[in-house]
Amino acid sequence: MIIGSAGSGKSTLAKKLEAKTGIAATHLDALYWRPGWVATEREHWRAIQEDLCRQESWILDGNYGRTLDIRLKHSDTIIFLDINRYVCLARVVWRICKSYGKTRPDMPAGCPEQFDWQFFRWIFDYPKNNRPEILQKLNALSAEKNVIVLRSPREVANFLKGI
Repeated sequence: MIIGSAGSGKSTLAKKLEAKTGIAATHLDALYWRPGWVATEREHWRAIQEDLCRQESWILDGNYGRTLDIRLKHSDTIIFLDINRYVCLARVVWRICKSYGKTRPDMPAGCPEQFDWQFFRWIFDYPKNNRPEILQKLNALSAEKNVIVLRSPREVANFLKGI
């Protein structure tokens, strides 16, 4: 599983891992959102992820902290993209500029790229609000799972070269 802030490169890494390994990558955003940016109901969302994790092999990219427990339980490898918030923000701005009003390939139909201050705030606050809890959970799992923390685009590139 691949987790990290928006703009950290989760979907890009998932696609590259899929190409290198032949293991299908699933972008959780594409399953969570319905047209018009309507969220999937909570219990149904948990069931979707349980079903995905029952497959023999998979690559899942996405955060979704309320269902992180499902993916952590079923994962053998967890990749945390602990990328600088300013890199993430710049990537999201670039993504919006490139795709504004259009639906990206890793998103469902009816969810066009948009500008959202609250989303930017979430990215900016990610190191303070989300990162500590994620690192705590990953540290607790490091004895039983393969936990990989990548802190820069260069580390991501080197990781991919090693596969």
